Amino acid sequence: MGLLTLAALVCGPARAQAPAPASGEVNLYTTREPGLIRPLLDAFTAKSGVKVNTVFVDKGLAERVAAEGARSAADVLMTVDIGNLIELVDKDLAQPVRSPAIEAAVPASLRDPEGRWLALSIRARVAYAKPGLKGLDGITYESLADPKYKGEVCLRSGQHPYNTALIAAYLVKHGEEKAEAWLRGLKDNLARKAGGGDRDVARDIVADLCDIGLANSYYVGLMRSGRGGPEQKKWGDGITVALPVFEGGGTHVNVSGAVVAKSAPNRDNAVKLLEYLVSDEAQGLYAKADYEYPVKPGAPVDPLLAELGPLKIDATPLVEIARRRKAASLLVDKVGFDK
Repeated sequence: MGLLTLAALVCGPARAQAPAPASGEVNLYTTREPGLIRPLLDAFTAKSGVKVNTVFVDKGLAERVAAEGARSAADVLMTVDIGNLIELVDKDLAQPVRSPAIEAAVPASLRDPEGRWLALSIRARVAYAKPGLKGLDGITYESLADPKYKGEVCLRSGQHPYNTALIAAYLVKHGEEKAEAWLRGLKDNLARKAGGGDRDVARDIVADLCDIGLANSYYVGLMRSGRGGPEQKKWGDGITVALPVFEGGGTHVNVSGAVVAKSAPNRDNAVKLLEYLVSDEAQGLYAKADYEYPVKPGAPVDPLLAELGPLKIDATPLVEIARRRKAASLLVDKVGFDK
């Protein structure tokens, strides 16, 4: 089948049904850019002999698979953000998998106890800051609402999933009243209207529009590696990066992950693919390809991330964060964060 893009699939499942896999193949529906994960998939094929047919679904993965129903060719569904993984489970689009290899490689906090989803890589919500900015050692998410940062903070929209996940984690840890006060304080400290992307936080720090902001960890690697071009490399090289923590906790993280589709016609190969993706080899490739943290303890971290220091992951369960996303979104609107 090869690579199918969303443009080739817009006719809908009734008219553009992906073909069922032949023996020795596995169909992967993914919201991740195929180019980012292709090195892992090629390595899996070389090792196992199983061909991976990739269907790129930019938006509406759950809706697409639900519409295809029992006829769906999907074996594995791959996406980013714990909320999207939980949505696949809640809509009964995933099936449980019991695999000793997966359970040995992935900590219990990064997979469903019933085996319906698992994380494949980790991204941390880190602080980008102006070099030499004081107070970065031991910085907390709570402290970013301190008036000392008034007019110094840059952030993307509070409604973006990266930020609603952080706000949801704050809700779980501190409750709604404290979360609202924190979000109002954070809004008061904005140097500009919340918006843009994570890389724009680095851009605006370099341009002296703000001193500090929050963004995902992997953008540091993407910028500093030069993959995004010389201008983005300048942004990446022009900031310092710190790992904030919650008071009494750790650094907020989110994940990319996958499930075995409920109607997977090629279940055995689907499980083989997931087992490979949490192997030492694949976890190392993830680090190189995407500048993300591995889920497997002891797997290598890319040097650009290793420079940030050891990552202490906050203990707030990812499932609880996903369940509070709607409340977080409502809170963003209540305080007018993006206005």
